[in-house]
Amino acid sequence: MIRTGALDVLPVRTAVPALERALDAHGAAVLCAPPGTGKTTLVPLVLAGLVGGAAGNGPVRKVIVAEPRRIAARAAARRMAWLLGEQVGGRVGFTVRGERTVGPDTVVEVVTTGVLLQRLQRDQELAGVDVVMLDECHERHLDADTVAAFLLDVRAALRPELRLLAASATTDAEGWARLLGDAPVVEAHGVSHPVETVWAPPAGPVRPPHGMRVDPALLTHVASVVRRALAERTGDVLCFLPGVGEITRVAGQLTGPLSDLGVEVLQVHGRAPAAVQDAVLAGSAGRRVVLATSVAESSLTVPGVRVVVDAGLAREPRTDHARGLSALTTVRVSQAASRQRAGRAGREAPGTVYRCWTEAEDTRLTRFPSPEIKVADLAAFALQAACWGDPSAGGLALLDPPPAGAMGAAREVLAAIGAVDGDGRATGRGVRMARLGLHPRLARALLDGAREVGARRAAEVVALLSEEPPREYGDDLTAAWRAARAGGDGYAGRWRQEVRRLASGVDGARTGRGARDGARDGGHDGGSGRTGRGARDGARDGGHDGGSGRTGRGARDGARDGGHDGGSGHDSDDVVAGLVAALAFPERVARARGEGAFLMVSGTGAETAAGSRLRSAPWIAVAVADRPATAASARVRLAAVVDEDTARLAAGHLLSTADEVRWADGEVLARRVERLGAVELAVRPLKSPPPALVREALLDGLRREGLGLLRWTPHARELRQRLAFLHREVGGGWPDVSDEALLARTDEWLEPELSRARRRSDLARTEAGQALGRLLPWATGEAARLDELAPERYEVPSGSRIRLDYGGPQPVLAVKLQEMFGLAETPAVAGVPVLVHLLSPAGRPAAVTADLASFWREGYRSVRAELRGRYPRHPWPEDPSDAAPTRYTKARQNRG
Repeated sequence: MIRTGALDVLPVRTAVPALERALDAHGAAVLCAPPGTGKTTLVPLVLAGLVGGAAGNGPVRKVIVAEPRRIAARAAARRMAWLLGEQVGGRVGFTVRGERTVGPDTVVEVVTTGVLLQRLQRDQELAGVDVVMLDECHERHLDADTVAAFLLDVRAALRPELRLLAASATTDAEGWARLLGDAPVVEAHGVSHPVETVWAPPAGPVRPPHGMRVDPALLTHVASVVRRALAERTGDVLCFLPGVGEITRVAGQLTGPLSDLGVEVLQVHGRAPAAVQDAVLAGSAGRRVVLATSVAESSLTVPGVRVVVDAGLAREPRTDHARGLSALTTVRVSQAASRQRAGRAGREAPGTVYRCWTEAEDTRLTRFPSPEIKVADLAAFALQAACWGDPSAGGLALLDPPPAGAMGAAREVLAAIGAVDGDGRATGRGVRMARLGLHPRLARALLDGAREVGARRAAEVVALLSEEPPREYGDDLTAAWRAARAGGDGYAGRWRQEVRRLASGVDGARTGRGARDGARDGGHDGGSGRTGRGARDGARDGGHDGGSGRTGRGARDGARDGGHDGGSGHDSDDVVAGLVAALAFPERVARARGEGAFLMVSGTGAETAAGSRLRSAPWIAVAVADRPATAASARVRLAAVVDEDTARLAAGHLLSTADEVRWADGEVLARRVERLGAVELAVRPLKSPPPALVREALLDGLRREGLGLLRWTPHARELRQRLAFLHREVGGGWPDVSDEALLARTDEWLEPELSRARRRSDLARTEAGQALGRLLPWATGEAARLDELAPERYEVPSGSRIRLDYGGPQPVLAVKLQEMFGLAETPAVAGVPVLVHLLSPAGRPAAVTADLASFWREGYRSVRAELRGRYPRHPWPEDPSDAAPTRYTKARQNRG
């Protein structure tokens, strides 16, 4: 029996007529309705013709409701079935990954967006479906954006009568309306009760979140705020935390004390058992504390809540393309999400939200969460687009275009695993990968791993990688595998269910002529079964056949017979876990470099935790890692032990051998290097390196360490200074001899010496002055004027030839004062006055002048007064302009 009373009180009912008119007129619409108004439960029933004025009289339509989360899909289906007075599987059913409850009478099917995406790839027309409703589209999940784009393609090309409804819990619907062809926006107003805000920041310092890490001090504070809220307010408390780990920790701090008070503590998240989810949604006579992830922001309505405690954190996907790391990361909640959370306290009555941050911090929060397409790993999206026939995704109707860099990185991954061809089109192997409902990396590991270790064992490891195990399982993938096998917790139950799905999926993907032909053609079908050296050579050649390199008749026979079980099943758990993890993440295969540190073939450093079994392994395959804010290396959270053969096999497309000639540690280093990405596997000296590479290495050495590597005699240094002076003051053909200019013109002045050199010592024997002579302007004849324009020496009045110093802004002549007597004009070189350093008879500085006549008139008197008593044997005439210049004492001058 239909529960008419429950239907009649749903606020969205008043907007239903306008919504039906909009869909009749345009075929598409956007529905904006706050959480708790009934948009997810009433609207699909009305559109299907199961309730409302036309129920039983008009045509029954098939409606698909797409939810972003499995927990929301199950809850919505159960609620709609309850409103109809039926069990799930009758006229209302649901399908999520690994679970399907529908029947022959089902007309409203609730699915996850991922399931709908798979269905569209198999049946683009969605035969038999009349209406598709995309729920919670404001959350901007990547699958939802992709489904919307595909559905718009279907409407435009195949099914113009297919109705599309985008349902949002916020009023920010303009973008969706434009995307749906300027579709009408219908708003439903819920019953809004006032919500009081209490700012409850921690009293002490709290470290900001990074990666998956949340400061335990914040979680302790959140638990204390929950206890405070229970004491200060009535009703149930809904507490928002970023993830399952944080929920578990806070629950541990609350359960004991609150149980004594008769308060029940419940946990709501995607991994929670169905019974717990049902208990949360059913309500209770006693008080409850519900610890939830963001799933409770809008996807679920929890009855009885009067208080919200918001930790202020959320989880979003992030990808570090430079390091090859992709993971969920903890971020500050957006303003839009915090409003959604606060609104849960006022759905049924006036309520209160306790925000665990300051009011000043609130103004600095981002307005909206980042669209997933902007921040996530796009490999799965790129594969879906390629299978859809639009490899670049340029023809898809998307609210935000995918970032070019992220799409480029995604296409590289897909090409490396054989999912797309050189033009980016999906291969047959890529189509099979897309249909497995896994990230392409994991799909590759499942297909190729199944051939090597058997479908069941490959599925078991891939299931562990598809949902990260609880932290108590440890960081060793093999140990986590054994724990899941023996475990009786919720994770182990979900793991077993996923293993069954994957094992059957890989069997289905690998049977039939297409799989056999792919294997026979040596294409991307998941392994050629080659053994020993042949398999390693195949990996080195960059093939994607996924052979394990195992030897022996059993492995060869298994491959030849085409069985999907692959191998004999005798490989150890370590070998299987390592192989499958390495196939999934080949660029994260890492070799030890001491004390628990590793280098991934991608070039990223990684460190294992103290006490981890992984620390002693020579090689590991990293499945999960993040990089703390202050760390130079990634932190390994889950990895498996592998050997070098497995590393070569999995990352074969990164294997290379090259002659390497470079400048290192002050010398030419010439060697032949075999590399696996950034990891050096083998190195041997190169006896006869190519001269061109040696020349480039020596030139690099000159750039790094300077031209001082050449032999610079005093004459060579002086020549360089003279040339620099002429270039600066005269110009014309006189060369620039700065380091930058000389390094740019090595072909003109440093040959053939540079090409003949083989090592640093050869450079040290190269006469720089002789080489510089090649740059003089010989062609114009100006080179012959070098000594005229910039002479090495200048003849002073005493007859001495004094060396000029061209190292400063102007030439310097350092000469004894008595040798300049009688010279009234300051000497000049190339029209530039010389700076005269007048010296005492002992050669010490006495005066500096650029105007000799002025010095004789004004400065000489004080110098004479100071020095003639100290040097009485030398002449100190009162009028030096008339005195005879001399380099001798008075006595020697009188004799001579």
